[in-house]
Amino acid sequence: MTIQCTAGEESRGERIDKYLSEQYPDLSRSFIQKLLKSEAVTIKNRPVKSNYKLSGGEEITLCIPDAVEPEILAEPMDLDIIYEDRDIILINKPKGMVVHPAAGHYSGTLVNGLMDHCRDELSGINGVLRPGIVHRIDMDTTGVIIACKNDFAHNHIAEQLKEHSISRRYIAIVHGNLKEDEGTVNAPIGRHPTDRKKMAVNYKNGKEAVTHYHVLSRYGNYTYIECRLETGRTHQIRVHMASLGHPLLGDRVYGPARCPFPSLQGQTLHAELLGIVHPRTGEYMEFHAPIPPYFEELLKRFERELL
Repeated sequence: MTIQCTAGEESRGERIDKYLSEQYPDLSRSFIQKLLKSEAVTIKNRPVKSNYKLSGGEEITLCIPDAVEPEILAEPMDLDIIYEDRDIILINKPKGMVVHPAAGHYSGTLVNGLMDHCRDELSGINGVLRPGIVHRIDMDTTGVIIACKNDFAHNHIAEQLKEHSISRRYIAIVHGNLKEDEGTVNAPIGRHPTDRKKMAVNYKNGKEAVTHYHVLSRYGNYTYIECRLETGRTHQIRVHMASLGHPLLGDRVYGPARCPFPSLQGQTLHAELLGIVHPRTGEYMEFHAPIPPYFEELLKRFERELL
């Protein structure tokens, strides 16, 4: 793919790698530097280096190589299957498991395990990297996730997600003592304006996001809560609770950089319940995942400290 642009007069004196990363936010600065190093960025048909300083008015050409999708292999895994039939399969996802392959994670993902377990019975709507996947949960979030074995089921579940008719209930532990026993956060979520790896409450470019929360127990500096999602934005609960000043315990992205429990791996967030209308029978069904041991141990510890 070839991209061409003209540097404005305001770019005079600016390094070309910095300028291009600002012009094309979907391309990281490191990726642009790789293009420059491989002589894929030219001005007047001559390659330029990363430290080239613009004069303003230059015609810049970027030659971006076509993405090559890696081969995704089936891997035998001991999947914790909650329910399975010819249309759908529901898994209790463990902590640390990535849902689908992406840069840096092309093996050991839930998709790799599903490909081995289901063989050729996975929907193909989301392409070769995400067979069967209609939604995802974060790597360090545990609990119920659904995959579809055919396009018929995939379309039905995707429509329920679009209509926000799927029931999704999570449990979490947050920093601090929530003021109210229950509440709703209705705040749009979009990309963080300066950190592309994070999401944020974004009233300018965000999408609608609604989270209802309810306090289950209070443990001094921590609160055990239940969250019900109306929408399903990336990092929704993590962003919304952090926006209230109560980030999830263990969340080093949206919470404190130093976790008070060093052995804790990522945020304390568990997808406890998923409720759907079955795509073939039309029956409403709910699926539950038990609280993982690490989460239960934390709650027992807090209970002991209250005594």
